[in-house]
Amino acid sequence: MSEPKTPTPTPAGDTYKGWVFKWTNYIKGYQRRWFVLSNGLLSYYRYAEMGHTCRGTINLATATITVDDACNFVISNGGAQTYHLKASCEVERQRWITALELAKAKAARMQAESGSQNSEVQSALRTLGSKVEDLSTCNDLISKHGSALQRSLSELDSLRLTGEAGDKIRQVTERATLFRITSNAMINACRDFLALAQAHSKRWQKALQAEREQRVRLEETLEQLAKQHNHLERAFRGAAQVNASVAGPGKGEASDEDDDNEFFDAMEEAPEFITVPADPQFHKSVSSMAISLDTVNFNEPISMLQRLSEDLEYHELLDKAAKCQSSLEQMCYVAAFSVSSYSTTVHRTGKPFNPLLGETYELDRQRESGYRSLCEQVSHHPPAAAHHAISDRGWTLRQEITVASKFRGKYLSIMPLGTIHASFEKSNNHYTWKKVTTTVHNIIVGKLWIDQSGEIDVVNHTTGDRCHLKFAPYSYFSRDIARKVTGVVMDKDGKAHYVLSGTWDEKMEFSRVMQSSRGGENGTEGKQKTVYQTLKARELWRRNPLPEGAETMYYFTSLALTLNEPEEGVAPTDSRRRPDQRLMEDGRWDEANSEKQRLEEKQRSARREREREAASALHDNYQALWFDRCVDQITGEQVHIYKGGYWEEKERGSWEGCPDIF
Repeated sequence: MSEPKTPTPTPAGDTYKGWVFKWTNYIKGYQRRWFVLSNGLLSYYRYAEMGHTCRGTINLATATITVDDACNFVISNGGAQTYHLKASCEVERQRWITALELAKAKAARMQAESGSQNSEVQSALRTLGSKVEDLSTCNDLISKHGSALQRSLSELDSLRLTGEAGDKIRQVTERATLFRITSNAMINACRDFLALAQAHSKRWQKALQAEREQRVRLEETLEQLAKQHNHLERAFRGAAQVNASVAGPGKGEASDEDDDNEFFDAMEEAPEFITVPADPQFHKSVSSMAISLDTVNFNEPISMLQRLSEDLEYHELLDKAAKCQSSLEQMCYVAAFSVSSYSTTVHRTGKPFNPLLGETYELDRQRESGYRSLCEQVSHHPPAAAHHAISDRGWTLRQEITVASKFRGKYLSIMPLGTIHASFEKSNNHYTWKKVTTTVHNIIVGKLWIDQSGEIDVVNHTTGDRCHLKFAPYSYFSRDIARKVTGVVMDKDGKAHYVLSGTWDEKMEFSRVMQSSRGGENGTEGKQKTVYQTLKARELWRRNPLPEGAETMYYFTSLALTLNEPEEGVAPTDSRRRPDQRLMEDGRWDEANSEKQRLEEKQRSARREREREAASALHDNYQALWFDRCVDQITGEQVHIYKGGYWEEKERGSWEGCPDIF
C-alpha cells in the first residue's frame, strides 16, 4: 500500500488530508490512520487510498475541538464519537487545528444559512397574510359600495318602470348580487388558505430542516459509499472464488479498533450484509466470508428462535378466539393476534442472535397458560426456523419463517417469508396469514427506529371468511396517528361484518358493521370509498406496559425477560445453553465474541462435512430433528411441520438424538 513519504498534511482546495495517530485501545495504543477533511466532514481510513472502507466520520459543524498538549488534540461530536489524535510534531498539530477550525466555521456557517432558509416559509406566509389583508380591505369596500349600489337599484325598481328599462334594472340587480356573493366567497377562501398554511407552517419548517440536516450528513458518506461499491463487489467476488481449503489469513497490519468488533455471524446471510476481506491477501474460504457489520454489542442476548416465541406474548387472544361461537368474531381475535406480535418490536433495535443449525428453543407454559411452544432452526441456506405451539385451551399455531432483506441506503427492509397457521379444535377453523415488512430507519446516521408497513390477509380456509389488514407506513406529513392499523372482516360473499382499527404498538378495537354504502368518488384514483355504519367500538387487545427500567434491559417485555432463564431438563440444543449468548447477557463481551467465533467455526466445519457427504449422495442429507419437511396441504408450500416426540423425550430425560452444536 503506497503511503506519502512525509506525514505532513496536504491541502487541496477545501480538502485536507494526511497521516495522524489515533488512539485505539489500551492494548494497541495509538495507531496511524489516514484522515481526510472535506466538506465539513472529518473521515479516517486505514490506508491512504479512499477506495477502502471509511472507518468513521465526524460532522465538524457540531463538533468540539480541544488541544491537550503540544502534539495531542481531541475531536468530539458530544455523542459516542470522540477521536483522540496525536500529530508527529507541534507544527503538524497546528496545521490540522487550523484546517479543522476553518472547516468547522464554514460548516457552521452553512448550517446557519440552511437554518435561515427556514424563515422563507414564514416570510412567504407573512406576505400572503398581507395580501389577504389587502383583499379583506377590498372586500369591505366592495361590500360597502355593493350595498350602496343595491340601494340605488332598489330605488330605481321602486319607480315601477316597465318594459325594457324595468328588465334591464332587474338584470343589473341580479348581477350585482352575484358579484357580491362571489367576492365574499373569494375572500373567505383566501382566509381559509391562510389559516391552513399557518397551521402547517411549523410542520413544513421541521420537515425542511430535518431534510437539510440529513442531506448535509449523508451527502459525503453516500458519495464515499458509491466510490467504494465496485471495489467491495470485486473483493467479494474474488474471495468467493478462493479455494475453500485455504486455512486462514496471512500476516498483515494489526487490525483497527473497528476490526476488533467485527465477527463471523452464525448464519452467512449474503443478501443482508456487505462482506469484504480486510485485504486481498487475507482471503478465506467461501463459508467464512460473511462478515457481519454489527458486533455482539449490537445484538440483544436472545436468539431469533426466542424472538419467534415472543409471538405468543398475547396468547390469550387465541384463548378467547377458541371460545367464540361466531367464526366472524373469532376472525377479529385472530386478526388482533396477528397485529399484537409487532408491539414488542417498537423499541427493539438490537439484532437477535442468528441460531445455529439444529438449535432449538422450548417455551413450556402449559401449567400457567395452557400452551407449549417449540422452535428449531431447520435450514441453513436459506436460514429458516420452524415453530409449533399447541394449547390445551383448543388451538394450535405453527409457522416457518425465513427472512429476506434489502439495504436501501438510509434504511434496511426486512421481509419475513412464510405462512403462519392457526387452527381451532372446536370449530375446525383453519386460518393463515403472512407477516408485513419491517423497516429499520437511520442505518447510516441518527437514532435507529423501526416501522411496520404492508398488508395482511387473514384467511379462514374452512368458511371462506377473510380479514384485510393494512399497516400504514409512517409519514411525517400524515394527519393520521402513527403506526396505524385498519382492517375489515368479510364473509365469503364479501359482505363486511366488522371494522378493526388501532395501532400495532398499543391497541386494537373492533366495531360491528350494521350497514355499508358506497360514498362519492373521493378515494384514491377516483375510486369510491365505502362508508360503514358501525356500533360502538370495543377493545380487542391492549399492549402490556413494559417493566420498570426497560430502557436499560434492551426494552424487553416481561415475557422476553424470562426467555433466557436457565431451566432444567431442556434439550442440549436449547438457546438457553448457548454459551456466547449467556456470556453476553452476563456482560462479558470479549469472552462472548471469542465463544461466538468458536461456535461459528464449529458450524462451518460441520457444514463442510455435510457438503462432502451430499456431493457423494447427490443431495443435501440434512434433516431437522423435530420437524418433517413436506408440502403444506393448505398453501402448497414446502414447509417443516412438527412430527412429535420432543416433549416425550423431555419427560424421559433422553436426548440421545440431539446434535452437539455448542
